[in-house]
Amino acid sequence: MTTTKVYRKMPGHSGGSFGNKGSNGPSKYSPRSTSSAPSTPSTGVSSSYSHRTGPSTGATSSYGHRSGTSTYGVSKIYGSSSRGGYAGSRSGSSSSRGGYSSGGSRGGFGGGNRGGGRRGPADQKIDPARFVSKAVITETAEKFVPEHAFNDFLIDARIKANIAKHGFTAPTPIQDKAIPHVLKGQDVVGIANTGTGKTAAFLIPLINKILLAPREKVIVMVPTRELAIQIEAELRLFTPMLRIFGVCCVGGAPISRQISQLKLTHSFVIGTPGRIKDLIERKFIRLEEFRTVVLDEADRMLDMGFINDMRAIMSKMAKDRQTLFFSATLSPEIAALIKEFLKEPVSISVKTRDTAKNVDQDVVRVGHGSDKVQILREMLSKAEFSKVLVFGRTKHGVEKLSKLLTQAGVKTESIHGNKNHGQRQRALGAFKDNKVQVLVATDVAARGLDIPDVSHVINFDLPATYDDYVHRIGRTGRAGKTGKALTFIG
Repeated sequence: MTTTKVYRKMPGHSGGSFGNKGSNGPSKYSPRSTSSAPSTPSTGVSSSYSHRTGPSTGATSSYGHRSGTSTYGVSKIYGSSSRGGYAGSRSGSSSSRGGYSSGGSRGGFGGGNRGGGRRGPADQKIDPARFVSKAVITETAEKFVPEHAFNDFLIDARIKANIAKHGFTAPTPIQDKAIPHVLKGQDVVGIANTGTGKTAAFLIPLINKILLAPREKVIVMVPTRELAIQIEAELRLFTPMLRIFGVCCVGGAPISRQISQLKLTHSFVIGTPGRIKDLIERKFIRLEEFRTVVLDEADRMLDMGFINDMRAIMSKMAKDRQTLFFSATLSPEIAALIKEFLKEPVSISVKTRDTAKNVDQDVVRVGHGSDKVQILREMLSKAEFSKVLVFGRTKHGVEKLSKLLTQAGVKTESIHGNKNHGQRQRALGAFKDNKVQVLVATDVAARGLDIPDVSHVINFDLPATYDDYVHRIGRTGRAGKTGKALTFIG
């Protein structure tokens, strides 16, 4: 496997680009202050989740709800610390033993070195300390400087014109490194955080490939129908006047319409593995016509049980195909798929850390017997919670919470597997267009979706795995803006 340069830093950069762009800004988040005394400065106790330098000097503030004698809420230490991190606050009072205690301190969540970033079984135990991280301001940090501008790439001038029309000039790291290799026809493995412009990294060179060889066809497999629809929309963004068309093939939508579209001229089939396999078996997709395949969000497809469908499709494709493989994680299972599906791939990693630097992460501590819904309602009443994505674990729980918030006067929509295709698209559209304040969702909305200006992601229910957490909070803090992520802890 050929390996290209691995980026270790990826702060925002100036100029337009696809994915996250621009420099990070300071957080304006100011939760309600309690009567607690200011916390003491950190004294250098080791912490595995601190990302700052200098002593901690700020006071502790929290949502000041009380249940009996216990205070719960979002506890924050303002300021910075190189090794102390969140010197804890227990029940609203300053104490190194409680709250977010650092490395091995007694009480609270006891950060230390516990936890770990490995993928595990469902309902893996996640150290709550991993849900806490201040957004990193990068005003003085070295910025990423791409090796190329879009005009430098050996692509059709009409594609360059369509890119420029939308104000994009500088590629993101994954685009900067991947596009030249895709243009050469090489297999590529791209490991990158969510929101870094992976879609354009494969669409731009593949559109050019089709312009050079109009008989070429491309299959793009993704885990969810929402992501497939988003990619097909981005394809249209790059192809005005080029007579290049895509067909979106996803479950939950009428298959008869998809069959009709497949009978028309098309160069891309974008969809979920199950529906694509169904259409292959019905002989409306003929794999002998396809010599390029993209597996996007491959780790999520693996998690969702699509592996057999993926193998069935890949086994019927030409052996000399071009395969592009994009994932946010590189687990042993993903490494095995790469070996199985790709031939001498170029490996590109631009992943800098598990979670985005410009997402301010914290927890909401909920006392025994407390009303989580009431806490959420009070949070949503604050002006800064302007566009909020709330994640729940189950379809039933998500729908119930959505109805409770609607009854309380909060403009809310929901999205989950029990809703049909049209309902999910209407809910997502209302949220994107700011017609509702809150979208309550299962993890179906956690991967790949680009929703502008999400102010907060709230994990009302804990995610099953840390990777799920990473993808959930990746819905905020996009396009160079600072986002907020809060996780309810019982």
